[in-house]
Amino acid sequence: MTAIVIHAAGDLRIEDRPAPPPGPGEVRVRVRRGGICGSDLHYMRHGGFGPVRLAEPMVLGHEVAGEVEDAGAETGFAPGEAVAIDPSLPCGACRFCAAGATQHCTDMRFFGSAMRRPHIHGAFRSAITVPARQLVRLPAGLAVERAAFAEPLAVGLHAATRAGIGPGMRVIIAGMGPIGLLALLAARHRGAAEIVACDVLGAPLALAARLGATETVDLGREPDGLARFAGGKGWFDAGIEASGAASSLAGLIGVVRPQGRIVQLGLGGDMSLPLMALVSKEIELAGAFRFGPEFAEAVALLASGAIDPDPLLSAVLPAERAAEAFALAADKARAVKVQLAF
Repeated sequence: MTAIVIHAAGDLRIEDRPAPPPGPGEVRVRVRRGGICGSDLHYMRHGGFGPVRLAEPMVLGHEVAGEVEDAGAETGFAPGEAVAIDPSLPCGACRFCAAGATQHCTDMRFFGSAMRRPHIHGAFRSAITVPARQLVRLPAGLAVERAAFAEPLAVGLHAATRAGIGPGMRVIIAGMGPIGLLALLAARHRGAAEIVACDVLGAPLALAARLGATETVDLGREPDGLARFAGGKGWFDAGIEASGAASSLAGLIGVVRPQGRIVQLGLGGDMSLPLMALVSKEIELAGAFRFGPEFAEAVALLASGAIDPDPLLSAVLPAERAAEAFALAADKARAVKVQLAF
């Protein structure tokens, strides 16, 4: 069975990785669609990110949807059912799981992650056997290509939750990659009255406008474009930083009002911050990491049409053309989200 395996930076291979028959409580899923994520690109281009490095070959992928192929006893699933796969497998027993913060599980097993040794293989393969508790049924009418957006949308929803975004709020989102754009859709769904999107490229900003941004700022063409929002100690109630750039976070600190909140969603390296402004304005700076119950919420929102991610889908390529698909996904001038068809 086809699997997309990263061996080292730049060394992506198509291999045969059979999926074992499901045991009790397990389901074998025929994967149909898989979205290429920024972390997949980091493994492909750099062999990892930050301290997380590849030490052995690993199947990539964690944004997937498909159909039940076979089900073990006591799963409640039947062959042919369409499902999205939550890539998180928390232990359910640690203090964070007990508190409902499963994304901080001390024994987390997350698809396509080199954080553990041995690594946790991902879901870019034609079939995968998983515990039934990782599956969410797709409501009738929800296509698998849209359902494959459930995981990144859950990330955006979690960021909106962490930012406390609610009706009538003024929000700024920096970094219009797939996660930033999905955070924009999440903020709009949560009722934000004003959403300003900023980036250094024009193409993703044009898409942000299509998705509901009330204003866009091209910082590549207008480096001081946020200055007009800095008066009166800042205009925005909340900000989401989705690029991981230090300059971007510093810019948000300048335009978020006193006692507002900024959520750092983008993963970058260590950085210096304008702490004087952060402290004197009493701005809350919070992180957002993965998601918890938002995965099931994402599936429901995609099914109802309350959130439509289809404009983000730039291309779908067969899994056998994975190298080409990864190159396209890495070209931000040509693509936003690229999916693989298995």
